[in-house]
Parts: sequence; structure tokens; C-alpha cells
Amino acid sequence: FRTCKEFLNNVSHELKTPIALISGYAEGLKDNIAEDKESRDFYCDVIIDESNKMNNMVQKLLSLNRLEFGNDPTVMERFDIVSLVRGVVQGMKLLLDEKGAEVTFSSEDCIYVWGDEFKIEEVVTNFMSNALNHLDYEKKIDIRIRRVDNLVRTSVFNTGDPIPESDIDKIWDKFYKVDKARTREYGGSGIGLSIVKAILKMHGCNYGVNSKLGEGSTFWFEMTADSNTNE
Repeated sequence: FRTCKEFLNNVSHELKTPIALISGYAEGLKDNIAEDKESRDFYCDVIIDESNKMNNMVQKLLSLNRLEFGNDPTVMERFDIVSLVRGVVQGMKLLLDEKGAEVTFSSEDCIYVWGDEFKIEEVVTNFMSNALNHLDYEKKIDIRIRRVDNLVRTSVFNTGDPIPESDIDKIWDKFYKVDKARTREYGGSGIGLSIVKAILKMHGCNYGVNSKLGEGSTFWFEMTADSNTNE
């Protein structure tokens, strides 16, 4: 009961700001406060942006609910993790270029693993988005995939402010945000890493984050390598 109450309180808290903004700007339009076209367009853009943020949060909550209650079964298959990561990076190229990110990707030509390719793509996308949204200083993102014995570790590093030691274990919790202002600025919901946690736990994968002052943060996870990984 307590967990359910906390969840509802968190959802209510997250929806309070966008609902208030949508209501306020809609009333402004109705009362003709925005008299010129530029102002009206701005009001409409705020309403659309806040609506998209709410929709994004709801979709992520539904996805997390399916994962946590086992309603989204894992489809295990053999796939090339290098190709998957390369595809995610390519898909984010426009965003990376806009941010001025310097991306390096270090790996073998191909490394096969066992897992749900669609869900692991969501994990990698989340790590990349997280790196991009917290990118600072030298604006470097370093992606590495390494195989050690029967494990394949994928890591995503970005330069930026470190995660406080007191927050390291909490960032995987639903709705937890280290920097609330910055998270809201890029439309974050505080749910992404919870989805990552649920997916990796379903796979039985080890995962974590290392963060150092003056360097940045590295998010990583490990998967079981296919015995014929070099084929």
C-alpha cells in the first residue's frame, strides 16, 4: 500500500507542472492575452511541448509497468551488439551534431550476444540519450564494447559534472532526478533508467555507473557472449 501511495504521489507531482502550464497558457489564449501571431505561436508551442512531455511520461510508465509485471516477455536471440550500437549512434547523429559532441566508438568488427535485441536497443538508446543530455566541458562521448571470456561489456562515457556519491544508488529508482531543473529542461521524466534496470534484470545482466570529478560518467552493462561470437 505504501509503495502504491508513493507511486501515485510521484505521478501527481510529475504531472502537476505540465498541467498547470497547459492550463495557464490555454487560458491566456482564450483571454486574448497573446495578441500578436508570434505570441500566440509561442503559447501554442508551450502547450504542445508540455503535452508531449506528459505523453512521453505516460508511455514510459506503461512500458515500465509491462516489464515489472512480466507482461512484456523477453525474446532471446543471437544478435551483433556492435551493429546494434552503431545503428543507435547513427540514428542520433543529428542530435549529436547539434550538441557538438565528439563521439568515439571502440570495438571489434562484430560481437554476438544472447538477448532481446529490441529491449537492449532501448537500453543503449537510453544510455546515449543520457550521455547527450548531460554532456559538458570537452563534450566527448566514448562508447566501448569489450569481450572478456564469456561476457561482453558495453559502456557509454560522457564528459560532464559527476553524479554525487549520495545519488549513485538512487538514479535507477522511478522518478529520481539528480538535477531536476536540467532534467525538466530536456524533457526527462526520471523513468528511463528504471526501464533500463527492469530490462537488464530480466536478462540477468550486471550493470552500473562510474562517475568521477573532473572526468565524467560511464554507464555500462554486461551480456552473455555467444560461443560463436566471431563467426
